[in-house]
Amino acid sequence: MAISWVLAADSSHAKILRADNRVGPLVPIEELEHPQSRLKDTELYADEPGRAFDRGGQGRHAMENEVDAKKEESLRFARTLCERLRQAAAEKTFDKLYILAAPAFLGELRECLDDQVKSLVAGEVAKDVVKQEPEEIREKLPDFL
Repeated sequence: MAISWVLAADSSHAKILRADNRVGPLVPIEELEHPQSRLKDTELYADEPGRAFDRGGQGRHAMENEVDAKKEESLRFARTLCERLRQAAAEKTFDKLYILAAPAFLGELRECLDDQVKSLVAGEVAKDVVKQEPEEIREKLPDFL
């Protein structure tokens, strides 16, 4: 019998669940948190953005930070999840993977998944369901899981 894993995730929280059979409930395996993704930009930057003079005048203005800190934290969490899935796939812990993630975060996950894990992805749903209970998450998945 094929072992199916379900990853429900957003940029700050993820649940890994196991489906033992086609119609049974999802069994929680692991929950991962990344609280840095929930911080405000001002809490993520070390200091205030710098100030600059205009080229052709007396004006002065604040500069923007070059890096979007919230996006960086989201990417960092996506890479953490991808590494966790890569390890589990290498150990042959699951045979199929279903991913349910917030649309923007799903794109980040797709970018960092390695080829071995990508070959095990049986389905994707672009919905943010991570805060829902396993029974509600199960309803979003195909019946033939």
